[in-house]
Amino acid sequence: MSQQADNFEAVVATADAKVAEFEDTRKGLVGRLQHALHQTPSLVPLIVLLFSIALFGIMLGSKFFSPFAMTLILQQVQIVGVLAAAQTLVILTAGIDLSVGAIAVLCTVVMGKLTFDLGIPPFLSVTIGLAVGTLIGAISGFLVSRVKLPPFIVTLGMWQIVLAVNYLFSKNETIRSQDIETEASFLQFLGTKFQIAGATFTLGVLLMIVLFIALAYALRSTAWGRHVYAVGDDPEAAELSGVDVHKTFMSVYMLAGFICALAGWVMIGRFGSISPSATTGVIGNIQAITAVVIGGISLFGGRGSIAGALFGALIVGVFELGLRMAGADPQWTFLLIGVLIIAAVAVDQWIRKVSA
Repeated sequence: MSQQADNFEAVVATADAKVAEFEDTRKGLVGRLQHALHQTPSLVPLIVLLFSIALFGIMLGSKFFSPFAMTLILQQVQIVGVLAAAQTLVILTAGIDLSVGAIAVLCTVVMGKLTFDLGIPPFLSVTIGLAVGTLIGAISGFLVSRVKLPPFIVTLGMWQIVLAVNYLFSKNETIRSQDIETEASFLQFLGTKFQIAGATFTLGVLLMIVLFIALAYALRSTAWGRHVYAVGDDPEAAELSGVDVHKTFMSVYMLAGFICALAGWVMIGRFGSISPSATTGVIGNIQAITAVVIGGISLFGGRGSIAGALFGALIVGVFELGLRMAGADPQWTFLLIGVLIIAAVAVDQWIRKVSA
């Protein structure tokens, strides 16, 4: 027995310590690039964003690089950026939410009607509006998680329901900016402006940036974030691994609804008035999805960085402002954004081959 033990220890002592290493099968620059993009999905939209800024900077000169132009881009994308944050969470779970814009508009109407029709203090009206958005998200999450309905169908139906409730509840009445400023200025709180180094920002822009930082940390550094990615990649495998899939779905949809309500509050600060006919209710969904797709977040779920959604929103903002300042036909903006969407999905498919 002693001799066998000595032989075993001798074999272990001379064993190759590299037996657990895997051979790197990536070949050439293209293979390494593909792997780098797989590891850092937000790298592609960041490169596109920097390239577009440089391109319009060369074309338009200092006019485009002025503090006014740079901050105007942030002002224009703040609503879409917040909606894109909500959309990102749902898409990471391999779903899609077609109701984000409608929820935002309904929440603005709730905040306004409670304040002006029922005399509720603006702070409490905003709180109730945020709760309404969260409740709508909870309903969608329950239908997806427990009833097992497809997210596309659930949120398509919810979009129609929310739009109808929006018009019925508001009676299609608009609350004017002057009235809000005089009687309930807190509703316009996120439109408050401040300056940094000569550039003008609003609290809505600051909220958008803080929101993305907080979500980036939560998705990357918490157990909840890992569960979101796991459920998006393979819900059955995630459940077998001990992840509470139902709880994860509910938390994602409820948080997305809450963020949509925040976007509604940002809308009031941005536009000043409250209108049930705001175009965000119809096109906000498409704008948010566009930002997410261009941002390199996989529509198949389980892969992508929320920073990419912010980059995607900024890319759209840069193209819109740059082409407008260049005097180009607005249709060129739609054309280029359409090309970017198709290219982003094509790149995503190419990158996914790394894990295939």
